[in-house]
Amino acid sequence: MAFISLKFIIFIAVVVLVYFLVPKKARWFVLLTASYTFYFISSRYLILILFSGTLITFLTAKAMDRIEQDGQKHIKELELKSKEKKAYKEQIKKRKKAVLTIGIILVLGTLIFLKYYNFFASSVNTVSHVERGLPILNLLLPLGISFYTLQAIAYMIDIYRNKYRADTNLPQFMLFMSFFPQIVQGPIARHDHLAHQLYEGHDFDYKRMTFGVQLIMWGFFKKLVIADRLNIMTSIIFTEYRNYHGMMIFLATAAYGIQVYADFSGGVDIARGFAQIVGIELEPNFNQPYFATSIEDFWRRWHMTLGHWMRDYIFYPLALSKAFTNLSKRSRKIFGQFIGKRLPSFLAMFIVYLLVGIWHGAEWKFIAYGIWNGVFIMASILLVDAYAGAKKRLRINDQSFGWRLFQMVRTFVIISVGRIISKAVSLGAALFMLRSMTDRWYDLSFITDGSLLQLGLDNANVILILFCIAILLVVDLLHEKGYHIRESISRQFIVFRWALFLAVLVCILVMGVWGPNYDAASFIYGRF
Repeated sequence: MAFISLKFIIFIAVVVLVYFLVPKKARWFVLLTASYTFYFISSRYLILILFSGTLITFLTAKAMDRIEQDGQKHIKELELKSKEKKAYKEQIKKRKKAVLTIGIILVLGTLIFLKYYNFFASSVNTVSHVERGLPILNLLLPLGISFYTLQAIAYMIDIYRNKYRADTNLPQFMLFMSFFPQIVQGPIARHDHLAHQLYEGHDFDYKRMTFGVQLIMWGFFKKLVIADRLNIMTSIIFTEYRNYHGMMIFLATAAYGIQVYADFSGGVDIARGFAQIVGIELEPNFNQPYFATSIEDFWRRWHMTLGHWMRDYIFYPLALSKAFTNLSKRSRKIFGQFIGKRLPSFLAMFIVYLLVGIWHGAEWKFIAYGIWNGVFIMASILLVDAYAGAKKRLRINDQSFGWRLFQMVRTFVIISVGRIISKAVSLGAALFMLRSMTDRWYDLSFITDGSLLQLGLDNANVILILFCIAILLVVDLLHEKGYHIRESISRQFIVFRWALFLAVLVCILVMGVWGPNYDAASFIYGRF
């Protein structure tokens, strides 16, 4: 069931109606029923994979919690001395780690097998040249598995770290793992932020409902009016990439950057809007990423819940590990203080971005995409002193509008060029497009010779998409400046508010790109 279908609109309307009609203590069950119904309609028997992962996560957390509680009880009963207590706690930690390891292997192993087995098998077969290599299987990827797997791993690690007690109610935990608005493409939720909101019933609130509907409409506008219209153009260039060169390729990559932003953030807005209607606040996933002034700043603003997940469960555990601490000591002796001190962080950060690339998909191009971003991040940190010195010599004012604009354009260009790697049909095609982009880059004849009109958009649609992108830019600029647009709208005269709502609705219905074959995978990140 697609977010952008009439069926979904009817579905959420029914869910909201039933949610507020049943007693408060039963409202979480309405959300659970809706979530599993949505998943079954979208994925059929693959719902069993979601349930098995949920059950493994639930039992793993319960086992670790039991080990911890029993261990603490025994410590109190035996009245152990400090050294004995420390040794006993280490035993508890080892037992919990063993259980955690099994749980992560089972949950993560399912994702790795379903998402990466065929990539691994085809790569091995290509390298080995064996007549009968590893079999290629007809595997189906469950909806949202990359998102709910990370959510499950975070929960198990948090229980291992004693951040909070394990959930004791399996049906309620099933809701946490399957909440249907966010399971398609996030945001990736933490148990301590989301679970209690799901389990407690919320009262109806008119203002909250209007805010949620506005967010849903804004998500539809970004997805149907902007992203899907840009998709018509970018798909042609990225499919027929051998026919284009220079600025046409860069135009396509820049347009794809805006497309994927409108597509991904639009889907998240729809999810957050529905959640807000029923009183649940999902974490924001974007913070005006195209106003970023550096690559590092961009990734702090883009897909923020994934970035926070990588920071808390990959980067810090690696960078602060004993192995990386020893590496820092040895590298200082070899490379000196400057490099040696930073090498462990560089390595941990590079691993993070490599994993982010791999997380995006099972192809070499995604690995290259992770390396591209990791190298730029590492270089920006390594050259920070040289960069500061150059700015000082050139007498550049960090606070000037011109310098900030230059930083934003520079960041956008680097990010857009990297998008070629992730969007191209293959790594070979990406390399071809990167070479072609430097060929006759000064040729701007496509502006006047009608080439743009051969990309599936007529003059009216080109003007429309430029106008809509300008609206998106203005809205993001207002958010960047700290303006709360929905709050401002709520203070306006009721006639103006409803006229605005109807105008946006008509805009979506008239100018949205619709088609008979839309499903949840129509969202770019719905395939993850």
